[in-house]
Amino acid sequence: MKTILLSLMLVFTSALYSQNEDVKQVVVTFFKGFHAKDSITMKSVCAEKMILQSISESLKGNQLKNENPHSFYLSIATIPATILFEERILNYSIQVDGTMAHVWTPYEFYVNNKFSHKGVNAFTLFKDNGLWKIVYLIDTRRK
Repeated sequence: MKTILLSLMLVFTSALYSQNEDVKQVVVTFFKGFHAKDSITMKSVCAEKMILQSISESLKGNQLKNENPHSFYLSIATIPATILFEERILNYSIQVDGTMAHVWTPYEFYVNNKFSHKGVNAFTLFKDNGLWKIVYLIDTRRK
């Protein structure tokens, strides 16, 4: 009986780990495209009608901004080559329930190797026809 329980636990843990890695890989691919200024790679892991929002936190007040995905992709693809940027992901916290997943990624953002701001990204993904896609992305930004 112990052997059967142990085997079931290993199978379940392995399946859960594999699913979490699949979800994480979507976010990793998103950031590979982001850092390469490659909107095609970014779009490949995003739903066509993805919702984008940002929360700016400052002493002057907090602001919630909605962003159009097309404008977002265009803004990334047209960043001049002279500007270097890096969003350093500090951790991945992944939760999965069936065809929905949530990824929480604290980050630090650097422009030309200088600290710009920090915050957290919250990705919501949907698994459609066996593929995970980002359907919602909101981030916080604070100095």
